[in-house]
Amino acid sequence: MDSVIKRREFLKTAAALSAGSIAVTQAAYYESASRTAQSQFRQVVIASSNGLMSSARAMEIIRSGGDALDAVIAGVNIVEDDPSDISVGYGGLPNEEGVVELDSSVMHGPSGRGGAVASLRNIKNPSKIARLVMERTDHVLLVGEGALRFAKAHGFKEEELLTDTAREVWLKWRESHSTKDDWLPPHQIDTRDIGEGCRDYFRATGTINCNAVDQRGNISGVTTTSGLAFKIPGRVGDSPILGAGLYVDNTVGAAGSTGRGEANLLSCGSVMVVEYIRAGKSPEEACLQTCKRIVDQTKMKRLLDDHGRPNFNVSFYAINKKGEYGSAAIWSGSQFVVNTGEPESRKGDCAYLYKH
Repeated sequence: MDSVIKRREFLKTAAALSAGSIAVTQAAYYESASRTAQSQFRQVVIASSNGLMSSARAMEIIRSGGDALDAVIAGVNIVEDDPSDISVGYGGLPNEEGVVELDSSVMHGPSGRGGAVASLRNIKNPSKIARLVMERTDHVLLVGEGALRFAKAHGFKEEELLTDTAREVWLKWRESHSTKDDWLPPHQIDTRDIGEGCRDYFRATGTINCNAVDQRGNISGVTTTSGLAFKIPGRVGDSPILGAGLYVDNTVGAAGSTGRGEANLLSCGSVMVVEYIRAGKSPEEACLQTCKRIVDQTKMKRLLDDHGRPNFNVSFYAINKKGEYGSAAIWSGSQFVVNTGEPESRKGDCAYLYKH
């Protein structure tokens, strides 16, 4: 009888060990399969030239398995919080009345959603509010007082965004701006000697755009800015307008922009970059083609140099589903930032149409 019991116990133990072995083997198989599925996508983050730390932070989140939208927003928050960057978030240059107004947009590729805010005052991180618009409303864009009330309803605190440095730059402009503002007299297509503000050194147009492909091959992007320095209050550029300052199609790629927002608004540049990629162009070729589109659409003589070329710049930053990336600008001298998995991001020179 004892031998029979021992034999039964042995068979039970052997069966349990075998089942455990199968379970371990299956778990290992599925984990390996998951890694294989993830590794078929090339992870990449591309950003404007002020995105060295932002792109590195975004890639860190992506390499840990994070979603691309989580990654790019966390990345640009670094610049939004940095008072030394006078073109984005806290410390950004104000409108002509000395008030900082922020714009931002986000797009999440896998869900096909987007959100944006414009002319947002007293909130440091407009990219976070843009995401809330996407996730917690049936809208895409909130502006001005409505955007501020929405942010406060979600627990964001108002704070002064105008730093002493930005105030000094604004005061210098106020003391000497003369024709270098955005108020124009009646004029024709061939009028030249007005609107000098777009070429003034102090009229910063800086912005940060950041786009990424994560481990699952999903694509997302964000653009955030304090907009054109010393603008007419309420002015909205391209950054918070989906299709202009940012566009994402999860099956194709993503693109964003910096530079003269008015020119990009008229061309709907970022969606055109993505459509050129869809048609077979590389990200760099698509960016160049869109820059040419802006050049062709610029007719006002006050916006052209003596050779008929734009006297402003616009830059685009793009990625495709394969993880390929590229950037281009109207004029030489612009740079972009890229990270393909390294601890530190690196800068590259944008392709361009015209050389300074």
